[in-house]
Order: sequence, then structure tokens, then C-alpha cells
Amino acid sequence: MSQYDYIIVGAGSAGCVLANRLSEDGQHRVLLLETGGSDKSIFIQMPTALSIPMNTKKYAWQFETEPEPHLGGRRMHCPRGKVLGGSSSINGMVYVRGHAGDFDEWQQAGAQGWDYAHCLPYFKRAEQWAFGGDEYRGTEGPLGVNNGNQMQNPLYQAFVDAGVEAGYDATADYNGRQQEGFGPMHMTVKQGVRSSSANAYLRPAMARANLSVQTGALVHKVLLEGKRAVGVRFEQGGKIEEVRADKEVILSAGPIGSPHLLQLSGIGNPDTLNQAGIGVLHPLPGVGENLQDHLEFYFQFRCQQPITLNGKLGLWDKFLIGSRWLLRKDGLGATNHFESCGFIRSKAGVPWPDLQYHFLPAAMRYDGREAFAGHGFQVHIGHNKPRSRGQVQVRSADPREAPAIRFNYLSHPDDVEGFRACVRLTREIIGQPALDAYRGEEIQPGASVQSDEQIDAFVRSAVESAYHPSCSCKMGTDALAVVDPETRVHGLQGLRVVDSSIFPTIPNGNLNAPTLMVAERAADLILGKVPLTAHPVEVGLAEHWQEKQRPRAPVRALAR
Repeated sequence: MSQYDYIIVGAGSAGCVLANRLSEDGQHRVLLLETGGSDKSIFIQMPTALSIPMNTKKYAWQFETEPEPHLGGRRMHCPRGKVLGGSSSINGMVYVRGHAGDFDEWQQAGAQGWDYAHCLPYFKRAEQWAFGGDEYRGTEGPLGVNNGNQMQNPLYQAFVDAGVEAGYDATADYNGRQQEGFGPMHMTVKQGVRSSSANAYLRPAMARANLSVQTGALVHKVLLEGKRAVGVRFEQGGKIEEVRADKEVILSAGPIGSPHLLQLSGIGNPDTLNQAGIGVLHPLPGVGENLQDHLEFYFQFRCQQPITLNGKLGLWDKFLIGSRWLLRKDGLGATNHFESCGFIRSKAGVPWPDLQYHFLPAAMRYDGREAFAGHGFQVHIGHNKPRSRGQVQVRSADPREAPAIRFNYLSHPDDVEGFRACVRLTREIIGQPALDAYRGEEIQPGASVQSDEQIDAFVRSAVESAYHPSCSCKMGTDALAVVDPETRVHGLQGLRVVDSSIFPTIPNGNLNAPTLMVAERAADLILGKVPLTAHPVEVGLAEHWQEKQRPRAPVRALAR
């Protein structure tokens, strides 16, 4: 049996960080196991092609949820990366850390040492921000972060201006002092190429003699001796193999894969394991519980000027865009097209933003299909602090059988209310003078959708996952916590989970940035290093909007 110091399961956002950091000093033998294969495809590396890998079986687990009871029984698409880089190789490349309050919330939930002041140094260590460092931003890290084409299409700035006219603030850097407001959106793109965790972290480390990366490896289970994890069993090329970890096994298989693998290993809720015919080796009721995700829908309008991406969907235009990217790594091929955004509060009294906008100068689906003939634009809008909770549950002892996934979307009335605010506040914003020259007919939801009942019906039928599953192996000390604040699985030795599954609650924003941060900090904890010194900073508008939803009155609302 081969032996290593550390075995990492999953070469995704977190796993690539760990592979780099744990092998960095050359003293530890590290094995990284990944079920998927190479990430060299142009469709992964070219930012504008983002919808292709996400919807391709070769590069992503094409999970589907169980029928969601509060969405009319719809089964929701839940893709997860199955390739080097994991979901960072198939995602939309949007870089959002989350609000400072999200991480203070983690500490209040029992994740001691994971408040914003302790997390900020690791955000900075990870990133290479293209526009200069300060007390909030880092410039020396592996992860390239920039502003894409810097809002060359006039619709981007018009959306930001409309937000300000509606009474909200402008923010120059939502990942810096002030998340709240409207401004440019950041993306994990470096020199025109996707800055995945594979490109940023893994590829520079792969030449190290003490790091072994094995692809095409489906892990069946964690091997336990009593209450200690000693290795893993995996299948590769039709052959079953076992490898031993002298120090630790680290699961970084993501919010679906990590709880599923724990359950396959006999670690989890006894009732769930018994129903799947799996022997209980370590009862841990929180495994697979507390599952959270962001929902969003597309608020679409016709555009009165022919300046949108709907005019670039023909084969000849795609050929020109792709050719320019191949030759120069710039132009429309070098951006994810989400270049402006907004973060606002759904109502008065919410302590920090809970709604997020991605603006797109096109009206189409996330998979690139055109919504209608003509030009249009849209905002992706979602309620980002859901109170609904779901589960990931193993079905059988067969590692090839996907687990049962149910998010219970919109099961909490606060989430329903949050989406009503999404509709009404968005109409106020899009109705501002800054967009008068561009705004045409409302395509979706449609001007006739006005009452609570009409909005609820529309949301149930149109809402989609924002592809941010998380929190299914939460960190903390309560009865449903799966890992402690050191990321160690409660009650076991030599086993950790490090990925977005250990978030206690979902942050206000996309999840790649906080996942990388968690892995950066966890690497220090695993190696026994003294964590980076906490860095308290001022957070913009932390106490300002307790009595009203925005600092100035809106100018006008969009007419019915």
C-alpha cells in the first residue's frame, strides 16, 4: 500500500490550494486524487465559453435535485466540477468575497477564529488584484482578479448610474471597504485566461517531487481504524487501490461530494446510513444537513439600441471572438460579461446586503441560448441570505450512485418575501433616467406581474440555482456541526473537511473566493502554523441603514 503524509480528495477550488500549500516546503508527501481529467480545453480556459463546461458531462457532475416541493416539484440542475480545478474550472468566474458580516456570523455560529478580521489576511494572501493593494486587497497572491474589459459597453455604467439614481451608493470596490452599492464586478481572469485554482495553485506545484496528482480516480470511501482515518480506497482504470495517510486525509470534494463520501464511509446520521445499507462506524447527525444555495432569476428588458451581446450570437461573430482570443487573449472572449453589479438590502433593518445583482448586456439564458429575436439586457437578481435548509443523503453503498439532493428552496417565508423585494426593487432601479435611452419593454417577469401572488407564482416557475451549494458539513460546535474550527471531523482523528461544505452559513455573494480563503487558512491549521494575524478594518455602512432601506429616496419607479 502506497503511503503519503496527506491525501487530498478532490482537485477543486479548495483541493488545489491545499495541494500547493501542503507541498510547498518539500517536507511532506502529498497525494491529490481527482475523478475528472485535464482542464486544458479551450472551453474551460476562454472566459466567454463559461456555459459549455458547466453543461458538459466530461467536466461536471450533472446532479439534479429531488423534486423541490416549494417550486412546484421542479428538479433543479446542480452541476459540480469534475475536472482539475473543480468548480473553479466551470464557474462564471465572478469574484465576490462576501460581506464582512457574513464571516462575523460564522464566528457567532461557533466557528471561532473565522470572523472577518481573521479571514481578511487570507483573502489578501490568495489574490493578485490587478489594480493595486491596500489594507483590503492583495497583489502578491496566485489568483488573478481583474475587471474584465472594464465596462466598455455603455450599458454597464448605465446600470450603475441607475442604482445611484434610485437612492443607493456607488462603491468602487465591493471586495474592499464597502460591499454595499453599485459598481464594477470583479472576475477571476488573468491576462485573458480563466484563473481557476488549477491554473493559479495546482499547475505551479505539479513539478514538485513530493506532490502526486492522480486523475480518473473515483474515491469509494475513507478507511478507518477505530476512530482514526488512515487512508482511502479508490478506483482508477477499473482497478481498486488503497493508499495510506500517515498524517491526515482531507476531503475537498465539495458540498455534494464531501458529505456523500463521509456517508459512504459510515460517517453520518445513523438513520440515513441504515436506509442506504451502510454500516455505522461513526454517528454524526449533521453530515449532509444544513445544505444551502442561492437562487436567482433573470429580469429581462428589450434594448432600444443595437449594442447588446444578442447581436454577437451568430456563428461568424463567435468565430471572430474566438479567433481574437486565441491570437491575443483579449476582446469579448476574455470576459465573463458580468462587468457591473450591485449589493443592496431587501428591506429596512437588514444588517448588511442580502440581494445581489449581476448585470449582463444581453437577454439570454445562462447556457447561452437566445431568449428572443432582437436586442436586450438583463440583471440576475437573487436573495442571498436564505433561511431554507436542505440535505444531501446517500442512497446506497455504490459510490457511482448520486446522492439524493434536496435544498427545500423557498420553504421559509422570509425567502419568499425576499424575492418579492427582488422584483419590486429591481423595477425601481431599471426605471431610473440613466437607462431611459436603452430600456424597452419588460420581457420577464412582464409588466402584468404585480401582486404578491403573481410574483410568487413567477418566482416558483422561473427561479434557478445560482450554483452556490454549500454548508452541508458545517463548521462549529453544536449538535449538527460536522467539523470543528480547526476543520477536523468531530470525534475522529486524522480526518478533515476543507471546502464550501464547512461554511456555517452562506455568504452574500459567489462562493469561489471564500472557498479559496477557507483553504488558505486551513492549510496553516493543518501544518500547525501560527495563523496570520487578525486584521481589523473599517467596514463601510456597517451601521447606517437600520431604519431605512437606502440612504436617499428613490427618484421614481418603473410605470406599470
